[in-house]
This record gives sequence, structure tokens and C-alpha cells, in this order.
Amino acid sequence: MSLLEARGLVCHFGGVKAIDGVDFDLEAGEIHALIGPNGAGKSTLVGLLSGRVPVQEGTIRFDGRDITRLPAHARVGCGIAYAFQITSVYPRLPVFDNVALAVQRKGVRDLKAATLAALDRVGLADEADRLAGTLSYGHQRLLEIAMGLALSPRLLILDEPTQGLAAGEIEGFKALVRSVVPQMTVLLIEHNMEVVMDLARRITVLNNGRVLARGTPAEIRADTAVQAAYLGH
Repeated sequence: MSLLEARGLVCHFGGVKAIDGVDFDLEAGEIHALIGPNGAGKSTLVGLLSGRVPVQEGTIRFDGRDITRLPAHARVGCGIAYAFQITSVYPRLPVFDNVALAVQRKGVRDLKAATLAALDRVGLADEADRLAGTLSYGHQRLLEIAMGLALSPRLLILDEPTQGLAAGEIEGFKALVRSVVPQMTVLLIEHNMEVVMDLARRITVLNNGRVLARGTPAEIRADTAVQAAYLGH
């Protein structure tokens, strides 16, 4: 069953079509990876899905509802959470307060317990009192994921989440992502092919603003067009 359905999406900047007639589906409870070379249109597509980039042509439906014209904050209310490629934490606030702000949006009764639970899931409970800006880049990414998890979204979009993480932390990240499905659907935009192939049930490959291929990890690995455009074989 599709949680999200996008049809005929178009977005251009000047004369360049960053997204050129893309159809895209997410099934409820799956981990779906979006990959492609730099400049393929991945961040633009995610911006369209999350409401941070306006749709110029096409439609987006989420859980059966047309959200094509909804702004980003309204899509959060529908159950879409987006962790940015560039961290968007509040650096001068403690780690705890960053997550508590997200928890507040859900109207949870026990704010402290819910906040610490989200921090514990990403391994940052011991850093609750530190200023967010003093965390390493990788730990700021984990904090941002905790902020997304605290919203209890239907769809969690993770944009380059392993960037800045140490090898040992990547294993923990993969375990974390597996732990949130099928309660959540995860859309993963990631350059680390080992992470993609290990986590994703389905993969969509973008190239020059268009869908180059869709399929399982095994199908994508074997696709000659994908090999030529992206995987370097």
C-alpha cells in the first residue's frame, strides 16, 4: 500500500530542469533509498516531497490526501519529518532542549521522558546537557535524527545521515533505522552504497532529474545503465 504517491513532478531553476517528470512511490513501512550522482536532483526531489521547494508541475499525495500545495510545516503536521543534509540544530541550546522543542509539537504529557527516550535511541542521552553546537558534526546529525524521531512521523526522510559518522557509529545508525520500521516509513538519501544496499528494500536511482531505474538492491546492482551512470563499473 502506497503511503506517498508523486506523479509528474517538475521543478526547474532558470532554464535547468532539476526534476523532469518524476513519478515516485513510497510503500508504508519500507526503507527506500534514493541515490544518484551529484546534481542528479535528489535534494530537489526531497524538497518537493517535504514542501521546502514548491511544485511547479505534478501532484503529491500522502496517505490518500493531496499535499501538493501544503507548506513544509503543514506536512510535518501530516506526519512527514525531514532531517537535513546540512544540520539544522539550534547550536546555542542544550541537546535536551533541541529535542524537547520537537516533542512539544506532539503535545506529549511527559516532556522529559519522551525527550530522553528520543535521545537514548540515538545514543545521546548522556549528552543531554551539552550545548548542541559543541557536538561533533556526526553527533549533530544524530541529534537531528532524534528531533525527527521525537515527532513520531509516518515518514522519516534522512538526507545523507551517515555523513560525519565513524565506522562504529554507522552500525548503530543502521540498527536504529531498522528499529523504526514498520511503524515508520524511511526515505534514505545516501552516498554510502554499503549502507544503501544493506538497509533498503527498494531503491530509486535519479540521473539528470529523471528516474533512471527502480528496483531491489540486487536489481540495481545488476542494472547496466546504473553501473554506467553512477556505480562506476
